[in-house]
Order: sequence, then structure tokens, then C-alpha cells
Amino acid sequence: MPTVGELAPGLRLRDQNGSWFDLSTLHGDAVAVVFFYPRDFTGGCTMESCAFRDAYEDFVDAGATVIGVSSDSVGTHRRFANAFRLPFTLLADDGGRARKAWDVPKSLGFLPGRVTYVVDTSGKVVHVFNSQLNAVAHIREALAVVRQLAGSAERSHQEQNRQRDGDEQQHYRSPDGHRQVTA
Repeated sequence: MPTVGELAPGLRLRDQNGSWFDLSTLHGDAVAVVFFYPRDFTGGCTMESCAFRDAYEDFVDAGATVIGVSSDSVGTHRRFANAFRLPFTLLADDGGRARKAWDVPKSLGFLPGRVTYVVDTSGKVVHVFNSQLNAVAHIREALAVVRQLAGSAERSHQEQNRQRDGDEQQHYRSPDGHRQVTA
């Protein structure tokens, strides 16, 4: 399993529409929330996917892209996305190559695991949450990290603007000794 600070493994799979999706295309643009789940149309997976759906705008507002991955086919993903109005990308991991590359552990030795990764804009894993039974907690955990990253990025952007603005401003003292700033 990629650990925090490591580069996320490559991920190039077909989405629910049959188009190729490559995680590396997001680097530099968006934080990625990649959640691996066992199977479409099962109780826990439907609950988790619908919880991601319900919080989707919060993720987008914080600058994140949500991506679900399971071994279901493109067609099953399409039906699942349509049935539950899922606005995010679902990737078909035929043969489990992505699950293996991301080293997603099995539960009880045979069930496909449920793990959520948050990947920053440089492609590094910044958070991993692994819980087979607490499906909804994946959303809460991921959204908290995404918001924290968004806050850090906003503070960094503001600091860069202040620094740039400070570089552009000229300081001088008026005849009465008061400091004046002009842009």
C-alpha cells in the first residue's frame, strides 16, 4: 500500500463510459480522492458511493476530483452510476491490476478491500484510510484532508500575493515622517 509521502502508483483504466482515464493527467490541477471498493450494487459499496455523491460538491469546491475503483466491468459501472446518479468517475479494474499496484489489502483474506487515498497535486499520497466495515467514514476522512489541503493552498496563494504585492509597492517617508506606500 502506498504510504503517505510516496508517489501514487499509475492508474490508467477505462471509466464507466468506456473512455481511458489516467490519474497522472490530474497532477498539478486537482487533488484526487481515489477510493477502492469491493463491488457495485452491494449494500456497503452503494452506501459509500452515495455518500461520496452527496458530498461531491464539497469535494469539488475544495479542489478535488473523486474517483471510484472496483473490479466491476465498464457496463456494470455505467448501470451503477446511472442508477444512483453518481457524478464522479468509476474505473473498471479488470483483473485487479490497479488494486495490486496500489497494494489494496483483502479483508478476511478473500474480500476485496475498501481503501481511500488522497493524492495531492504533485502526485504524492497524503492520506490513506482503510476500513472495510465503516464505509461512510471514508468520505468524512477524505473530505477533512482535502479541506485541509485547500486551506493550505489558499494560505500559500495569499502569501504569494502579499509577497508579490509587497515587491510591487514602494515605501517612502512623507515630509512629516509618516511611512507611505504607493503601488
